[in-house]
Amino acid sequence: MDRHGGGTGEYRPNDEISIGSRIITRKGSRRVALEAFEIAETRERKKLTAAHKEGVYRLTCGMFAEECRKVAEAFPHVEYNELNIDTIAAELVMHPGDFDVVVTTNQFGDILTDLGAGLVGGLGLAPGLCVGENQAMSQATHGSAPDISGQNIANAYAMIMSGQMLYEWLGRKHNEPKASKAAEFIDVAIEKVISDAKSLTRDLGGTASTQEMGDAISEAIMNGQIFVSQEI
Repeated sequence: MDRHGGGTGEYRPNDEISIGSRIITRKGSRRVALEAFEIAETRERKKLTAAHKEGVYRLTCGMFAEECRKVAEAFPHVEYNELNIDTIAAELVMHPGDFDVVVTTNQFGDILTDLGAGLVGGLGLAPGLCVGENQAMSQATHGSAPDISGQNIANAYAMIMSGQMLYEWLGRKHNEPKASKAAEFIDVAIEKVISDAKSLTRDLGGTASTQEMGDAISEAIMNGQIFVSQEI
């Protein structure tokens, strides 16, 4: 009987013991830290928190923390601090306004993103961006929802904001002002639609369909573009 969990980093030597391993690399830690600091530097608060468990996982979380500290030296204008993963889980619930950008390892991040989504209203409000050295892919963090497929009731926010994050990344990485402006238009439009609360899907307390919410965001984007053109 093969007791290895093929490719998962898990091993069961017998029916009473299961062993799991983590893989943390300097390259990966440095890359995600750099991306997080670059994002934090573009934001008004310029604040970044690294979440880990170095006191327990001295080698794996320790390596991640080491790389975050190294990258922090290159960003003196970004306020940098660190918290244990269990501490930040509690602080995010009690004092979410204390945080701006949070960087952490893969498994911890998978948990904290859902916690954050729950704080702001649900998984339909959880956009995502997968970033590599030269490429990026945007996708909602919540995955698919087959139980509501075809009903036209899904929240469009996460998918649209995932696209907004991609435009933001393109503008920052490739110094492309048109992409940055597109990201700004989308951000402002979505904020307007949500604050107006007239075209929200059911999970946000409204009655709008996916199509109606999407149309309202599109209209707000177009109105924003027209307003800018008139100003010019």
